[in-house]
Amino acid sequence: MNHATSEAEAVADTHETACCIVGGGPAGMVLALLLARLGVPVTLLEAHHDFDRDFRGDTIHPSTLEALDQLGLADRLLQLPHGKLEAMQISSYGTVTTLARFHRLRTRFPYIMILPQARFLDFLAEETRRHPTFRLEMGANVQRLVQEDGVTRGVRYRGADNAWHEVRAHLTVGADGRFSKVRSLCGAVPIKASPPMDVLWFRLPQRPGDAHDQITFYIGGGLFIILLDRGDEWQVGYVLTKGKFAETKAAGLDALRANLIRQVSWVADRAESLQDWKQIVVLSVESSCVPTWHQPGLLLIGDAAHVMSPVGGVGINYAIQDAIEAANVLATPLRTGEVTQALLAEVQRRREPAVKAIQKFQGLVQDRIVKAALDKDLPFQLPQVIRVLLRIPMLRDLPARLIAFGPRRVRIEE
Repeated sequence: MNHATSEAEAVADTHETACCIVGGGPAGMVLALLLARLGVPVTLLEAHHDFDRDFRGDTIHPSTLEALDQLGLADRLLQLPHGKLEAMQISSYGTVTTLARFHRLRTRFPYIMILPQARFLDFLAEETRRHPTFRLEMGANVQRLVQEDGVTRGVRYRGADNAWHEVRAHLTVGADGRFSKVRSLCGAVPIKASPPMDVLWFRLPQRPGDAHDQITFYIGGGLFIILLDRGDEWQVGYVLTKGKFAETKAAGLDALRANLIRQVSWVADRAESLQDWKQIVVLSVESSCVPTWHQPGLLLIGDAAHVMSPVGGVGINYAIQDAIEAANVLATPLRTGEVTQALLAEVQRRREPAVKAIQKFQGLVQDRIVKAALDKDLPFQLPQVIRVLLRIPMLRDLPARLIAFGPRRVRIEE
C-alpha cells in the first residue's frame, strides 16, 4: 500500500540510509552493530525514549557471549556487575532434580549471564555509536511504511518532537518485538500455538545465606513457581493455567502469598514485600511464527517474526542469532544496494529450522511438564523419558546444550 503524504502528515525531513531497523531491542541493536562495523549505513528507530523497561528478559546465553567474544566485546561486557546461572533444577516434594548443568559445556562461557536488559542495550548502543555509519533515533514512533510499486522503501515516524520524519532505505527490518508495528503494517499474520500457561512476574529481596547461581522450578500441589537469581533480589515467576489471572486476582494477594510460601517455604520472611498488584507484571504466554519473514524491501526478525514461549529463556538469544545471520547474508548486498528477495529468503532458510525446533521443544515442555504441574489433582512426576535421559552420561547435557546454543552454533562470518 502506498501512503501518500497528507497536509497533516507533512514530513519535516527525509533521511536516506542503506538499512532502517525498527526496534532497539537485542535483535535490532545487534544487527545495527554488525552492519555498522562493516561500514553499512544503518539507522535504528526506537519508539521509547530509553531502554529502561522492567521485566524484560535479562538472560544472556553462551551463544550470545560467544558472538560478542568474536567482536572483542565479551570481556568488556563481563566487567559490568552481573550474575551467573550455572544450573537449572526442579524441586518437587522435597526432591531436587538438576535439568541442566551449564558448567560442563565446551565453551569459554559455561553459564547464563544475568544482566538487566536495559544495561545490555545501553552497552550495545555505546559500542555501535563508535561507528560513523550508525544513527540512533530514540522516541521514534513508526506509523507508516513507505512503499512504491509493492516494494518497501522505508518508514515514516513521529519523532520526539511530534513531527513526521521519513527514512528511506534499501532494506527495512522489523525488529520491534511481539507486538510488532512493522509486522502489522506489512500485513504479515503469525500462526499461533496455544501454550497452556501465563506467568505473573514479580520480585522479592534476597537474604544472606540464600542459594545462588541457579534457576529453580518449585513444583507440586498444582503450583509451579520459578525463582531466578538476580544477584540482589529474586525474580519470581508464578505460573498460571491460561486464562486464570482474573480468578487469581479476585482471590487476592493474601492467597497468592500463601501459595508462594506453601510451595517455597524459605521466602516466608520476605513475602510481605509483595503488597500491591502494581508490583506484578502479567506475561500472556504466546508462541507463534510468521510463515514468510520477508517481502520486497522488508525483513522481520526476532519476536516480530516468531514469538517464543519463556521456556528456557531463549527468546532473546534466538533473536540475536537472527540478527547475526541477517548480517552474514545481507551486509555486502546492503553496501551495493542489491538486496534481493532471494537473499531475504536465505535469512529465513538459515534460521527457521532452529526456531521451529526450539518451539517444538518448548511445546513438549509445556504439555508434558507445565500442564502436569498445574494439575492439582495429580502428584507431579517428571516424564520417564526425561528421567532416563538425565541418567545417561552421553545424553544428560543435551538440555543444557539446546538452551545454551540451540540446535547449532551461529557464528559471525568475517
